[in-house]
Amino acid sequence: MLTHSTARVLEPGDLDAALAVLDRDPVANAFVTSRVNVAGLDPWRLGGEMWGWYSAGRLTSLCYAGANLVPLCATPEAVRAFAERARRAGRRCSSIVGPAQSTADLWAQLEPHWGPAREVRAHQPLMTTRALPADVVPDPGVRRVRREEMDVLMPACVAMFTEEVGVSPLAGDGGLLYQARVAELVTNGRAFARIEDGEVVFKAEIGAVTRHTCQIQGVWVAPSHRGRGLAKTGMAAVLHYALRDVAPVVSLYVNDYNAPARAAYHRVGFTEVGAFMSVLF
Repeated sequence: MLTHSTARVLEPGDLDAALAVLDRDPVANAFVTSRVNVAGLDPWRLGGEMWGWYSAGRLTSLCYAGANLVPLCATPEAVRAFAERARRAGRRCSSIVGPAQSTADLWAQLEPHWGPAREVRAHQPLMTTRALPADVVPDPGVRRVRREEMDVLMPACVAMFTEEVGVSPLAGDGGLLYQARVAELVTNGRAFARIEDGEVVFKAEIGAVTRHTCQIQGVWVAPSHRGRGLAKTGMAAVLHYALRDVAPVVSLYVNDYNAPARAAYHRVGFTEVGAFMSVLF
């Protein structure tokens, strides 16, 4: 038993304690919780290390250190310890993302060593809903994407990612890893789209899934079809699937400057419950 404050890499035997921390904020922690539920804490399966902060011998804060660096339920003392560990290891992640306050504190301590960032998105509203909108008719053309439609879906996914993140997901390995992630979502029935004449005009995916919540990601309307209200009716359709088949709470986070998207999400019943922050490298 640890009797003092310390940070260390968690091991498979720490799984129950880690899940207890993650369950303290199931919406904000959904992304990492979903990975831990599948892979446990083994770094090879998890795709990164899970760092734990112990206070008076009890695990109280976490930080996922993989392709993203994600502070979770992190106290100021834990953030300082995580920042020191990250500084010593050197930057291996493509982004820092998580609840706004702890992410801002973590970045403030890492920026002198890791900066500058390519982009900092300091306020990304975190939104949830538990019910379908009463006054928005779901788009009946939005449905699950079939496996044989991967070639139709991928150009839309690449366009969305490039528009949202500012770099192409095809860089580096030619898009093999990104295509595998999209294929996994399609295989699991969590990719949705409206397809007209062989072209995706609206799409979204249900990414992270836990017993408490699921998180919608990758919402995109083809530029030539924007202004038709497809985001509103399309999101209502995806909500129908998510609430019926996946989880009792649906969440997402959005850039604060994306006024049309925020308006569409409010229109289908999402309300703000917090904020994320992303630091992109």
